[in-house]
Amino acid sequence: MNVLIIGAGGREHAIADALSKSPKVSKLYCAPGNAGIAKHAELVALKDTDVQGLLAYATDNKIGLTVVGPETPLSIGIVDVFKEKGLRIFGPNKKAAQIEASKRFAKDLMIKYGIPTAAYEVFTDFSKALKYVKEKPLPAVLKYDGLAAGKGVVIAETLEEAENALKDMLVDDKFGEGKVVIEDYLEGPEFSFMCFVSGANVYPMVLAQDHKRAFDGDKGPNTGGMGAYGPLPFITEEDKNYALENIMKPVAAAMLKEGCPFSGVLYGGLMKTKNGIKVIEFNARFGDPETEIVLPRLKSDIFDVFCGIADGKTVEIEWDDFPILGIVMASKGYPGDYEKGYEIKGIEDTGALIYHMGTAEKDGKLITAAGRVLMVIGSGKDLNEARTNALKAVEKIECDNLFYRTDIGSLS
Repeated sequence: MNVLIIGAGGREHAIADALSKSPKVSKLYCAPGNAGIAKHAELVALKDTDVQGLLAYATDNKIGLTVVGPETPLSIGIVDVFKEKGLRIFGPNKKAAQIEASKRFAKDLMIKYGIPTAAYEVFTDFSKALKYVKEKPLPAVLKYDGLAAGKGVVIAETLEEAENALKDMLVDDKFGEGKVVIEDYLEGPEFSFMCFVSGANVYPMVLAQDHKRAFDGDKGPNTGGMGAYGPLPFITEEDKNYALENIMKPVAAAMLKEGCPFSGVLYGGLMKTKNGIKVIEFNARFGDPETEIVLPRLKSDIFDVFCGIADGKTVEIEWDDFPILGIVMASKGYPGDYEKGYEIKGIEDTGALIYHMGTAEKDGKLITAAGRVLMVIGSGKDLNEARTNALKAVEKIECDNLFYRTDIGSLS
């Protein structure tokens, strides 16, 4: 069967890599893809938001399965459009994708169905929001109520930080017009719990932890993620079962009751607090960079999984749980302003599994083309060995404009 992947990052490269191993896939396409994905799939020069263009391409090229990577096409209803034309597509429809596209929708759902999360208020007025922050203890958790490419959450340690973030979100409309959700601050280690979901059926994936801060020691601004690893030494089997039975399954059931059954990947961004596991956020798709260290541990044929979920059938899924760790190499300046077009050398010399997050090819050379550029994967007998192997591979890659964290998965 011909398969089309929509997206251009490391997550989509990991999906392409997994699909390329299936004997049931005759040809892979990716729109728009990147230089790494081009080794697995034919690249299609269409934006991931060009719904009508993608629909026409899928129809013309007899695409039997389309897999949507990023959140934006889901939020604008690409799944609804494809399904109306009788095309098989993996991902939630527009109504179900609200669980990511609207922080308020997600919070209201959790409160209504008793799913553990932080207390919150919603604001559209800057002055009222700032007054509320001043009356609460710091840090303040400020979330733009919409999609912001992983950058719409600010944990403000000071009133000045909070005021600046609220101005960005409510006065200057940095992410577009919208609301702000202000949450009580929770403490504890975060982890990512992704599940394949088809209505009431919930199939857990192996756990991962993402590192959001830009620099070693969890310093610097929040990013889309600077690395990930698994398994997680601080999460017990009891913790995972609790999260599955009290968070992930109830959310899937709640979506059904609300008339927006979920189909695709439900991502739970969770935190292990002193008062138990609580929800930080939900996403309506694979996480990035977590996907890059989760899918290499999938033993089952991912094509069967995607088709089964898309068709509403039950599926059997098997996982390996060997230690694996990925380090993101990002353009200097990210998540702020950064330059593109720097040559990357030495990838072939690493011998490592590397997923391209933001690369392009120009005049036969591999160049940087985004904020996050590469995800370098290491594995080993334990996490320390996995990190050592990933760092050895990173050090062989030459580029004048990349930086990375050295402490991903550090247990110290």
